[in-house]
Parts: sequence; structure tokens; C-alpha cells
Amino acid sequence: MNEQPKFEVEEVESVEAPAKARVEDASASPRETFERKRDYLEGFLSQKPAADPVGGEGGALQAAIVEALKEIYDPEIPVNIYDLGLIYSVEVTDDGHAVVNMTLTTPHCPVAESMPGEVELRVGSVPGVGHAEVNLVWDPAWDPSKMTDEAKLELGML
Repeated sequence: MNEQPKFEVEEVESVEAPAKARVEDASASPRETFERKRDYLEGFLSQKPAADPVGGEGGALQAAIVEALKEIYDPEIPVNIYDLGLIYSVEVTDDGHAVVNMTLTTPHCPVAESMPGEVELRVGSVPGVGHAEVNLVWDPAWDPSKMTDEAKLELGML
């Protein structure tokens, strides 16, 4: 059995109007308010835009290096080495010194001798890089979990 909810109905003759907002308490005149706004805008408009950091984490040079690394493909797997997870870090100093820590899929990879040299050449060719250094590391060991989702999708692993 479904019981209907019971509502109480109250009839009223009139409703009191809500209080209106008052601006009488404002102490500043419109001219003073305008002058304050003008001062604020002058300071804001005179600021120079902050320069993008060249080096360091998140800088334009680091982003350019990452884009250059995405142009290098593993010869056995049709995925670039960055998305494959072979690049562990890209560090850039303000004076343009780039250090890349990378690994390979296995120590017995057929390109173990040539890949670090290719990475160093590619990183060194990015405008703004003064010196490129590539460190081949084996710890932590590479595994498929280091790949991006795009790489996994390309290889049919998703």
C-alpha cells in the first residue's frame, strides 16, 4: 500500500517584502573609487611579462629536447624511445648543458652501442643546447610498465 504524502496548506493574506540593499554606508566617492582602480591598472599594465625559463624543469629547452627524442625510434619496435620509456630523465641547466639518463630494453639490445650516440647527436642538435651528455643506466631495469599509454596502444597492449 502506497500512502500519499500529506501536505499542509496555509493560506496567507500578504507577504512582507524583503529588505532592499543599501549603498549609503559606502564611504568613498565615485571619483575616489575610480582613482583607486586607475592606480591598480597602471601598476598591472606596466608589469613586464615573465620570461619563460630556458633551462630547468619545465623549460622551453627541455620541451624541445623531449620533442627531439620523440623522433628517434627503436629499430625493432615501431615506437619512439621516449614513449617506449627508455628515457628516464632530461635535465637542462640555464647555460644549455643537457644531461639525458636513458636505458635500453635489454643490455643485449642490438643498438646498445649506437643508440646512446644517436641520442647525444640529436639532443646536441637542438637549438640552445651547448653540450649534450647521455648516461646509459641499467638501474632500474626497463619493463613494459614504463611505456606511455600511446605506446601500449600502438603495440596492441591496451
